[in-house]
Amino acid sequence: MGHTWHLRTRMAEKGLFQTSDLVPLLADRGIHLSREQVYRMVTQPPQRLSLDTLAALCDILGATPNDLIEITTASTQVRKTGTTDGTSKPTPRRTTIRRPQGL
Repeated sequence: MGHTWHLRTRMAEKGLFQTSDLVPLLADRGIHLSREQVYRMVTQPPQRLSLDTLAALCDILGATPNDLIEITTASTQVRKTGTTDGTSKPTPRRTTIRRPQGL
């Protein structure tokens, strides 16, 4: 499961082309981030984002969370079992325990 971050695109649609333009707009809504933090948030998908920050971004850009975050699914690899139909389970093998000599 992954996601695509569309903040830069939504900013451009509103005429905001510099990341520093967001700093005072966020501060007006009670979100105090440094220029560097805002730059990282715009240029790369954030790993953690508070709901207050997300709500402020949606308010500034007139967008919804779905406009900013697109959920994507990654294809999963199917485990090969060595059978042709892929439904058979491997048969278990008996294990022999050998004790060292002299015990």
